[in-house]
Amino acid sequence: MFTGLVEGIGRIDEVVRVGQDMVLGVLPLFNMSEPKVGDSISVNGVCLTVTGMKGKAFHVYVSSETISLSTMGQLRKGDEVNLERALLPTDRLGGHMVSGHVDGMGKILKKEQKQRSWLLRVEIDKALMKYTIEKGSIAIDGISLTINHCQDTYFEVNIIPQTGKETTLLKKRVGDTVNIETDLIGKYVEKFVVNERLTRDDKSKSSVDRAMLRKYGFDTQEP
Repeated sequence: MFTGLVEGIGRIDEVVRVGQDMVLGVLPLFNMSEPKVGDSISVNGVCLTVTGMKGKAFHVYVSSETISLSTMGQLRKGDEVNLERALLPTDRLGGHMVSGHVDGMGKILKKEQKQRSWLLRVEIDKALMKYTIEKGSIAIDGISLTINHCQDTYFEVNIIPQTGKETTLLKKRVGDTVNIETDLIGKYVEKFVVNERLTRDDKSKSSVDRAMLRKYGFDTQEP
């Protein structure tokens, strides 16, 4: 689990294709305590497991499934990426809950400076837009951001100077693709609502419904 508060930038030091999978060597460009094999690290918003070390760089294995859903397959030696180590139980949750399981890719439609900040308009699949709400959270390349505006196929966010300085986001250009992870809580809420509707249609599928919850004091609202 991550917060979407990027710790710093890393550079792709090595790219090795292994069939349809790949191995990436990543060199942190900031003071990052040495990762250990088995650690989880968010690389541009994708949760990857450290498989080895080479000097100060760490290696991660990227499966074909991850490549198909993210921008990992586009990375080349010398590219910069956002890095965040997994959240500790004692850490402050300064951003929002980010799993590192990318939902898909988005395309930057607009990049416009607004005084010292920047406005980004990002297009995503319409199926993902249902998880976006104004003033809700979204992760772009692993960065926790607040949605300012939503339409049917795109949303807009504001990039403050600090975020622009510590991440790779403002180095992106119009037309570039980015990794998108929508709000985790919204997905669970949707699944609960859908399952509840199915249960109403077919009581044999589950014994957990509003009547049962109400009976044991967990739900006092009328349906």
